Amino acid sequence: MARVISADSHVVEGPGVFAGLAERFGDEAPRIMDTDTETDAIVIPSRGAKGAGVGRMGLAGLRLRKGATLSRQPGRKPDVTDLTAPDVLEIINLGYAGLRPGLREGSRRTDDQDLDGLAAEFLYPGFFGMFSMEDPALTVALHRNYNDWIRDYAAEADGRLYGLAALPVQDPTAAAKELARVIDMGFRGACIPCTAPAAKPYHDADYSPIWALAQEAGIPLSMHVGTNSFVPTSLRPPRTIQDTLFGYATAQTSIQRTLADLICRGVAERYPRLRFVVSEFNAGWIAHFLERLAQGFARERRVGREMDMQHTPSEIWQRQFYATIEDDQPALLTRHLIGIDNLMWGCDYPHTDSTWPCSMAVLDEVMAELPPVDRDKITRINVAALYGLAEDGLAN
Repeated sequence: MARVISADSHVVEGPGVFAGLAERFGDEAPRIMDTDTETDAIVIPSRGAKGAGVGRMGLAGLRLRKGATLSRQPGRKPDVTDLTAPDVLEIINLGYAGLRPGLREGSRRTDDQDLDGLAAEFLYPGFFGMFSMEDPALTVALHRNYNDWIRDYAAEADGRLYGLAALPVQDPTAAAKELARVIDMGFRGACIPCTAPAAKPYHDADYSPIWALAQEAGIPLSMHVGTNSFVPTSLRPPRTIQDTLFGYATAQTSIQRTLADLICRGVAERYPRLRFVVSEFNAGWIAHFLERLAQGFARERRVGREMDMQHTPSEIWQRQFYATIEDDQPALLTRHLIGIDNLMWGCDYPHTDSTWPCSMAVLDEVMAELPPVDRDKITRINVAALYGLAEDGLAN
């Protein structure tokens, strides 16, 4: 059986991503440092001393630590790692030194791919906070650093890693310039925040140069869960008790407003060859959402509000939009409504939601009832076609 391609995997950013930022932007800039509780944490001093430890960004890799027991339910990704276990905390507290070698060096990432039966991976950032910086100039500098770093990291893997560039859309002019630069560097795709900057929705004309260039170059634009744009304090909802369970279960709501904007407010119709990827929101909700958009479209017309749409939301989705899934049974059951050509599987390595290192077993179970041609499309053919990969050399 041909090896699969992950359309959604991640990196753990190295120190080079943050080089020189503190000197230019002071305490607003993220940097790698130790805190009272974390080793090698990504810290933004202006937001407090607490940081995101890099050891926590590679948790899936701990599933194969010495003495670990790997457990999971049929058709599901492995159970989450117990973050209170002493041996887990010991490894996390090592920072970069506790990560699997492939998360530090691109040349070793193929070891982790081979354990999981992968031919290749498309790589998203691990530090989602890079999309929510308040200062546009800092965002531009950080994204440029990141794009240089991930190019070098992926280049070490002999054609089995493909980094997705980050675009600083908070400054649309700078984002278009950076898009042109990363196209020249050989990137096959790029990321934009899953929510537009608060003062400027994605249908604003200022983004037109980005959309036009991405369409011309055939560069898909991805929107990953958690990559929200900065929201000013004045526009944030009142503080309430945080319900992390509810937040996780309703993560797709953060992309739904963006999809309504792109599909119904003219962007997709004006740029019909521009492709968008909705990543790690899963997809079991999409068929229902597209139906609601169609009903909303009819209601708007009923009261005399015209929208810049010549096609239905489902037609636009199937023409231009893709979604990544992991072990999402509802998406597979509604694949004909979503579009079989519009679904792509990703292993999400090395994050907690990853199917690694059990991806092949998970796919065998969750896709047991699918025709082989549907499985091939979702796990390999669609992503190869979207990003222009030659399948020869990736098939075995």
